[in-house]
Amino acid sequence: MTLRYKIITYLGRTPDFREEVKLQDDGQGAYIKEWNITSEKAKPTDAQLTALSSQATALENNAKIDAKRQTEYLPFEDQLEMIYKDQKNGTTTYKDHCDKVRSDNPKG
Repeated sequence: MTLRYKIITYLGRTPDFREEVKLQDDGQGAYIKEWNITSEKAKPTDAQLTALSSQATALENNAKIDAKRQTEYLPFEDQLEMIYKDQKNGTTTYKDHCDKVRSDNPKG
C-alpha cells in the first residue's frame, strides 16, 4: 500500500499532490517532503498513518477495481446507444452490461 492512500484516508479527501502535499522517495521508502495544509489538519505522524493502513489498503484496492472497470465499460457513445435501444425496445442491455462489469470486478 502506498503512502498516498494513507494520506487520502487521513484527510478524508484527495489533496493536490503537487501543491498541498509533496511526497518524495530517496530509495528508502516514500515520505512526506512538504505538508502545505496545516490550516486543515496537522501533518500526520508515522503512527497515525500506520493506524490507517487497513482503511488505506481498502481505498487503494477499490481504486484499482475502479480503474479495471473503466477499461471494461464500453465507450460512452455505445452506452448511450444501448440506453436508447433499451428505452425503445423495453430491453435491459445497458443494465446487463453494467451488472456484468461490476460482478466481474467486485469491490471489497
